Amino acid sequence: MYDTTDMLDFKKKQKRKRRLIRVVLILLLLTGAVAAYLTQEIWLPKIRNINRQYQTIINDGALAEGNFPITINSGADYQIDYSGNYLTVLSDSTVYFYSDEGGLIKHTQHAYTNPVMISANGRALLYEHGGDEFCLEDGNGTLYEQHYTDRKIMFARLSEEGYTAVVTTSEKYCCEIIVYDRKGTSIYERQCVERVDDISFREGSEGCVISYINAENGSLVTSVLSVDFSENGSLWSSPGLDTFGLEVYSYTGGAFVLGMDACGYVDNAGNITSFYRYDGDYQGGSSSGGQSAVILNNEAQRQYTLVLFDGGGREPIMIGLASPLIDVHVADELAYVMTSDAIFAYDFTGTLRSTAQVNDSYTGFERSQKHIYLKSFNKIDRIDYTS
Repeated sequence: MYDTTDMLDFKKKQKRKRRLIRVVLILLLLTGAVAAYLTQEIWLPKIRNINRQYQTIINDGALAEGNFPITINSGADYQIDYSGNYLTVLSDSTVYFYSDEGGLIKHTQHAYTNPVMISANGRALLYEHGGDEFCLEDGNGTLYEQHYTDRKIMFARLSEEGYTAVVTTSEKYCCEIIVYDRKGTSIYERQCVERVDDISFREGSEGCVISYINAENGSLVTSVLSVDFSENGSLWSSPGLDTFGLEVYSYTGGAFVLGMDACGYVDNAGNITSFYRYDGDYQGGSSSGGQSAVILNNEAQRQYTLVLFDGGGREPIMIGLASPLIDVHVADELAYVMTSDAIFAYDFTGTLRSTAQVNDSYTGFERSQKHIYLKSFNKIDRIDYTS
């Protein structure tokens, strides 16, 4: 039996225990409150948007006047791109830099027979498939040029920071990769025994992901590996995705592979986290920040489908549209899709955010912060577009 002293000691211990628990709980609540305050810019907008009903914005689709339309003399094979407040246009003989309002800032002639243009952050990379030189331009002039004497250019890519990756032929290997910084200095080289299919710079241009084609069990598959420009070897590599890869897109969680008849995600450990086989003819695709969109046309069944992917490991969202799909771009967490008579913007929950009517003469488009530039056979129009 407990005596009186033991009972008093026991009660004191219980009191101290309860007091300690209360102190710990108060400290945890205070820590949580401080953490919530410091991170409110991340979570508060999401809380505000819960159960928020978006009202679809109907843009009038009125064509801009003044400097528009921009007339192109080289026919339908010209290229357009928008980046860094410039609309860049590549014709068969000239590259043009235009302002948002369609004012001509600069034009430079080129000597490429089959030119290719890639733009990023106001810069334009120009090269030719099978050529031996490339150049980097911006609105002020030529930043640098590079000539080769012992190799040909297979393709090249440009990063937001102005880094250039060039895949060339090689006497001893299947191909070689050379990466240049924004001043044109070579900072990385890689000899490849695989057929490199595409390259996408990682954020900050500290490295890139590389997709390549190889054979597995009698089929062509696409694998991905990630490299750092300051290290040899690779950071990770993936098994083959069962598709012939067209493009690869890097993002913080890994990479998205856009293929000819399927697409998929791999994570930063090289694991395949999602794979989707197309149900229709591939018409186009785009990806940004891990969010991806693919457009498919099934003319036999009159089915036209936009497929949305909000990162790896998540089920795709499929949206049926009434007319054939022409072009798609992902930007600012929205997927913009052009049909033969309209442009729609969807978020990655599948909600229609905005739309505008267009006519059936356009073959593609580019999105800026306030406008959409419409490409047709011999001219570029512009409409205001709020999304």
